[in-house]
Amino acid sequence: MQSKILFITPPFTQLNTAYPAGAYLKGFLEAHNISVAHSDLSIELFTAIFTSDFLSTVFDEADDLQHFQYPEVIKMKAQYIARVDVVISFLQKQTIEAAIKILENNFLPLGHRLAKVNTHIKWEAGDQGIIDKAKHYATLYIEEIGDFIQANVDEFFAFTKYAEQIATSASSFDELDTFLSYQPTIIEEKMLDILVAKIESEKPNLVCFTIPFPGNLFAALRCSQFIKQLFPDVYVAFGGGYCNTELRALEDARIFEFVDFISLDDGEGPLLKIVNYLEGKINIDELERTFVLENDKVVYKNKLPNTIYHHKHLPAPNYSDLPFDKYVSFLDVVNPMHRMWTDARWNKLTISHGCYWKQCSFCDVSLDYIGNYQNTTAVDLVNKIEKIITDTGITGFHFVDEAAPPKMLRALSDELIKRRVNITWWTNIRFEKTFDFDLCQLMAASGCIAVTGGLEVASDRLLAKMKKGVDIAQVTRVTHHFSENNIMVHAYLMYGFPTQTEQETIDSLEVVRQLFQRNCIQSAFWHQFTTTIHSPIGKNPEDFGIQITGPVFKGFAQNDLYHNDPQGANHPKYTKGLNLALQDYLNNTGFNKDLQHWFEFPVATTSHPKGLIDSFLSEIVSNHVESN
Repeated sequence: MQSKILFITPPFTQLNTAYPAGAYLKGFLEAHNISVAHSDLSIELFTAIFTSDFLSTVFDEADDLQHFQYPEVIKMKAQYIARVDVVISFLQKQTIEAAIKILENNFLPLGHRLAKVNTHIKWEAGDQGIIDKAKHYATLYIEEIGDFIQANVDEFFAFTKYAEQIATSASSFDELDTFLSYQPTIIEEKMLDILVAKIESEKPNLVCFTIPFPGNLFAALRCSQFIKQLFPDVYVAFGGGYCNTELRALEDARIFEFVDFISLDDGEGPLLKIVNYLEGKINIDELERTFVLENDKVVYKNKLPNTIYHHKHLPAPNYSDLPFDKYVSFLDVVNPMHRMWTDARWNKLTISHGCYWKQCSFCDVSLDYIGNYQNTTAVDLVNKIEKIITDTGITGFHFVDEAAPPKMLRALSDELIKRRVNITWWTNIRFEKTFDFDLCQLMAASGCIAVTGGLEVASDRLLAKMKKGVDIAQVTRVTHHFSENNIMVHAYLMYGFPTQTEQETIDSLEVVRQLFQRNCIQSAFWHQFTTTIHSPIGKNPEDFGIQITGPVFKGFAQNDLYHNDPQGANHPKYTKGLNLALQDYLNNTGFNKDLQHWFEFPVATTSHPKGLIDSFLSEIVSNHVESN
């Protein structure tokens, strides 16, 4: 039997660009003469929902409710229905003509978001400013519809995730199993219609779902449930980031009512073995890193040694045949760095596999996707870049490394310039001292426009405790070098790290304030610390002064852990204030407000001097003078 595989990205992921897993595996399997099709069910479903026809169905569904939220949307439903096709088309193509139309008075209904739109935003002059303003207004209009759907029609609906609330920390399969027994919602019915059409068109014998996040799991299960009912001869496989981190201790057999194989870590080896097994070339015991059901029990098949496919020997991901005309560019946050996650098209590519640092105590360093560091050459990388541009016609690249190695970024920049390959690119880095002014200048010359990196807790004591390998002074210097070369910087921020005190939380906010004010960083996002079972903290909590309190493992997922932090502050109470401050800083305002302004309760006064970041910047000037 000759295999035909259908890769599916289940709803919902990023809506402005394609998730890369299917493209990577398509490129690999086709190099092994296996026929592969792929479908981004996420964008296919989204663009099927946001049409005038389906929106009419949504409002009909809501009309049956005695009580509903957002009554102003119902009152203007005719206008929402009449405008949605124009708005989605604009978010896909972004023409100046459509932008002008959207900005006409009374063209868009003034719902609960647009009625409060910030009219003081300074838009760029010319056509680009008009397009951006229209994109912002169109995004708010679409979000109003999304709010209405979630509140009245399908509680699981969100733009970049679906049913995340029942997949997160799902130590038991019970709740997922219960919801799978319910009738599909109208959103799910539309998803299943698209799925059936794709299967009937492609006629696969194996459907593979990549499940990167908790917000993709339920949709994948609902789809596979339907495949088993309607196409019983088709096999189903799961893989991806969620499986790799959450399902490593899987025991509950019930999930195998919907799926035949669940693979862990890099998918190339396990998938090739699954295909060989289905074609009768190997027996089931020769599968690698794959859960199956045998005699009603979950069994992990992992023939050793595993077949290794080194990063440098893998072919380029194959993005051909994906519906690039359907992806939409949202502009909910106007900050030029922040918008890159939702705006424009990006080819996603990995420079290196894993993390060259792999020491951070909060990170899953024990897992393959972090701990197994593999590199390639700049020549190979640029060859892949050229191939992807040919496939997609897109010259924007997001290198999605855990931490791109500075040595490789230097070599990549040199090779791009040498071969005159003109791209725009951004990536994730560590703020290490290797990123001096000259390297940042070279990266900018090769097309780099932005970097992201972990500042985390912005406390030298805690940065040392988490083995981050940087301090605030170094972060200041590195981010300054990037910003001086017009490369935007986004900082991942963390609060609630074990033993973090209120004083350290407020001091961290002060560091962030000064970094924004001195234009070292242009964007940031706060995450509250979570312990994971695969991290050094999760494995040795007593070394970090915390106590693990749950959840009790009940046979399904196991990753996020609950903990007590007896030495630390009451971390959740700072969430609102930290985010309020950050919203102002993202818009280059609020720098002169006292930190107490952001909190509804008394907080400590920062122990940092107002000129802390300036003092680190002055060291750069002093060192430059001395070297000359």
